[in-house]
Amino acid sequence: MIKIYDTMTRSLRDFIPITDKTVNMYVCGPTVYNYIHIGNARSVVAFDTIRRYFEYRGYTVNYISNFTDVDDKIIKGAAEAGMDTKAFSDKFIAAFMDDVKRLGVKPATKHPRVIDYMDQIIDFVEVLVAKGYAYETNGDVYFRVARSENYAKLANKTLADLEVGASGRVEGEGDDKENPLDFALWKAAKPGEVFWQSPWGAGRPGWHIECSVMATTILGDTIDIHGGGTDLEFPHHTNEIAQSEAKTGQTFANYWMHNGFVNVDNEKMSKSLGNFVTVHEMLKTVDGQVLRFFLATQHYRRPVNFTEKAVHDAAVNLKYLKNTYQQPLTKEVDTEEIERFTADFKAAMDDDFNAANGITVLFDLAKWINSGHYDQTVKETFAKMLAVFGIVFEEEVLDSEIEQLIEKRQQARANRDFATADAIRDRLAAQGIKLLDTKDGVRWSRD
Repeated sequence: MIKIYDTMTRSLRDFIPITDKTVNMYVCGPTVYNYIHIGNARSVVAFDTIRRYFEYRGYTVNYISNFTDVDDKIIKGAAEAGMDTKAFSDKFIAAFMDDVKRLGVKPATKHPRVIDYMDQIIDFVEVLVAKGYAYETNGDVYFRVARSENYAKLANKTLADLEVGASGRVEGEGDDKENPLDFALWKAAKPGEVFWQSPWGAGRPGWHIECSVMATTILGDTIDIHGGGTDLEFPHHTNEIAQSEAKTGQTFANYWMHNGFVNVDNEKMSKSLGNFVTVHEMLKTVDGQVLRFFLATQHYRRPVNFTEKAVHDAAVNLKYLKNTYQQPLTKEVDTEEIERFTADFKAAMDDDFNAANGITVLFDLAKWINSGHYDQTVKETFAKMLAVFGIVFEEEVLDSEIEQLIEKRQQARANRDFATADAIRDRLAAQGIKLLDTKDGVRWSRD
């Protein structure tokens, strides 16, 4: 059985879906005002790997990941670029989709956009106002945090903890709130900003309400898993829980999952330190599959340290796996051995998607393959495990000249014409083809 570390309970729990063999999963997506950075990519890759493993284990996954396309930074960026906000967001949504495709990330079942859910957002806020969980003042609508039961339970905090200094750190909103911790559900439009008409006047949604509306509209009042970066625990996910459960009276998500941060050369990534790099720029010099392999093969909850050496090591390891996958098939192998590798892989990944241990099993399997155990069944088993980490290798096709040279070398060896055989080996090596003679025949790899 798959076990998940649930942030809400701070414990490892058996995964029991609401509907048998189906996972309804919502993962917070990017605010589309710029290209994504390596930290964003880490979250995207981590949850794509989790999704892929659920599918490997036979689950149907309804995977929803949103685009926040209404936001202060978007409004500012669009104005500076001389674009309307939708065209500005469209640009970075297209860039996001292209970047993550190169990282081997599968498209979500649905990528909802805030601007397409404005009616549902307004309806949601109206319910909260009618129930006394929200109030309007000067065209803004705020959520009454004091009315929320166990507010900030996800972040393992109390109201008393949060109230200390709250007025100096909560969203930069005005002094017209009943409580400094109250957060905006709807913001009155400022001059020149994009807006929508509502019962409280022209305005736009607050950040937190968006995900609650899209998640519950698409997946229902209670979902199996809600995920995102650990930085979203508070206030974003905390506020999602408060407003969702106030509206529906139901548990919002049964499991909460959060991925760890990315550091660069052991330092926190930030523009001020000059180590802030977008994936868009990184992919100009780093192969997308290598970057994916680096991010996907470490435990999703652990911090990741991005260094040139780490990326280089990922490239070397990925090449080894590729060469292993492209080996010619050998005689049939012991199926019990294959089943043992499969069981070990499941045991590793069932333990809170422990990719570090899962990849160890994958390399053990590769070593076994390279010792001469590689029939079609093993190849399919190997490919399915690789696919969990988003790694798909194309079948290598030798051109006819190389095929003829390999065959000619084999004939020369059979005739004990070793000079000709060695000359052919050298010729192939010059083309990046390495040969390995085994008891099961010649095997090759490409540099």
